[in-house]
Amino acid sequence: MFLISDEVYREFAYDGIEHYSILQEESLTENAIIIDSVSKRYSMCGARIGCLVSKNKEVIKTALKFAQARLSPPTLAQIASEAALETPQSYFDEVKEEYVSRRNTLIEGLQKIEGIKVAKPKGAFYCIVELPVKNADDFAKWLLESFDVNGETVMVAPAAGFYSTPGVGLNQIRIAYVLNNESLKKAINILKEALKVYKD
Repeated sequence: MFLISDEVYREFAYDGIEHYSILQEESLTENAIIIDSVSKRYSMCGARIGCLVSKNKEVIKTALKFAQARLSPPTLAQIASEAALETPQSYFDEVKEEYVSRRNTLIEGLQKIEGIKVAKPKGAFYCIVELPVKNADDFAKWLLESFDVNGETVMVAPAAGFYSTPGVGLNQIRIAYVLNNESLKKAINILKEALKVYKD
């Protein structure tokens, strides 16, 4: 049995928390597999370049056979990804600081909206928000099709698809805090106004 860990957000740990890799668990030496990607770390979402890491030589040998039997990612994405590996630590420090600021802006704003429940994420750049609605899918569609504030609306991702248990997260959405602080404040206001008039 193997433990597969997606550690793509390992640089984005906040509030003094340090990332702990499954490869640090000596008891899992032969049974731990990490998957990683350039997409989050270097903001290269379209590159579709990643890697698989394991101390298990048989796993790596087998993965290599599959890799050699398939087409490679686009050449330009490979070149860009290779160059990204030279990114200095200062870049990550600045990006992390900016995400902490955006996270704080978003969470503080959401916590002021009546009926909303949200926890403060300790990493990555998303949060799950529980809304005072029955069906977040319907609410998300309504936002795009029928609601605006001064010609603007917000797009949210219904969260039920992020759970493996059917029926969980039906009244939740996922929000990415990848916008600048001023845009986030505007989006929070739009969400607040939408919830005032939305009817299930």
